[in-house]
Amino acid sequence: MSSTRVAAVDCGTNSIRLLVADVAPDGTLVELDRRMEIVRLGQGVDRTGELAAEALERTLAATREYAEVASRLGASTVRFVATSATRDARNRDEFVAGVRAALGVEPEVVSGQEEALLSFRGATSGAAAAHPGPYLVVDLGGGSTELVLGTTTPEAALSMDVGSVRLTERHLHSDPPTEAEVARARADVDAALDAAAQVVPLGRTATLVGLAGSVTSVTAHALGLPSYQRDRVNGTVLPVDDVLAACADLLGRTREQRLALGFMHPGRADVIGAGALVWARVVERVRDEVAAAGGELTHVVTSESDILDGIALSLGS
Repeated sequence: MSSTRVAAVDCGTNSIRLLVADVAPDGTLVELDRRMEIVRLGQGVDRTGELAAEALERTLAATREYAEVASRLGASTVRFVATSATRDARNRDEFVAGVRAALGVEPEVVSGQEEALLSFRGATSGAAAAHPGPYLVVDLGGGSTELVLGTTTPEAALSMDVGSVRLTERHLHSDPPTEAEVARARADVDAALDAAAQVVPLGRTATLVGLAGSVTSVTAHALGLPSYQRDRVNGTVLPVDDVLAACADLLGRTREQRLALGFMHPGRADVIGAGALVWARVVERVRDEVAAAGGELTHVVTSESDILDGIALSLGS
């Protein structure tokens, strides 16, 4: 059974990530290199509608580095997926041209629906598979948050225009944020969840799975990790109350206090409060919807297998 060596790039609002892996026809994935850079491509996009020149240059510099890694490791095929910030930008053609020049492939500016499907495939290929379905997979990014429900395949999905960078820029301007700022941000998230619940039946959730940097940072905080440890975070099952307590604590801290946490990436410290707020509201809403449907949501699963793994798997199938 021969494998295909692939390179997957996920370019989001806050970070750009690379995975080089061997993917077998049966979907087995063997990781060779995985890396991440905080580039904040979505800097100001919610306000201006355009990618900032300095954000574009940071992102393309990382892309050129990733091209060298993929070439050195002998990846035979590359897929570059761009998500929320790029979807929203008027000058995305400049970004597309830069990626094409750096990597030799056309970047795909995917829809929120496609983003959700790739996240679901990645999450359910990893630690989440040990738990019962239906799964509600939540990919909490910088510009958007994807919700997708399903067991073996996605059955309902929606992309919400709320994320850690977007909400920070819209509402959370103080350090730490004021009660009024938090209330406005919470109202944005709740309105998005009201709309999402019309499309995605949240009450059917058996296992709630959280993905991406905000969720993994909340998990590291709940675990009290002195430094970020991917193997400890991946597959962690936390009581709902522990998740909510960690979210509240991160939201209430100053940027300096967040930076003092050994697991915190410096590029995430200023937006993790908003990410924690989104994650808390999602967890609370799903818990309440499950209870209304006669069930009980007591725990939450964190997965390090996410959209990046889904992109890689799509190249091996």
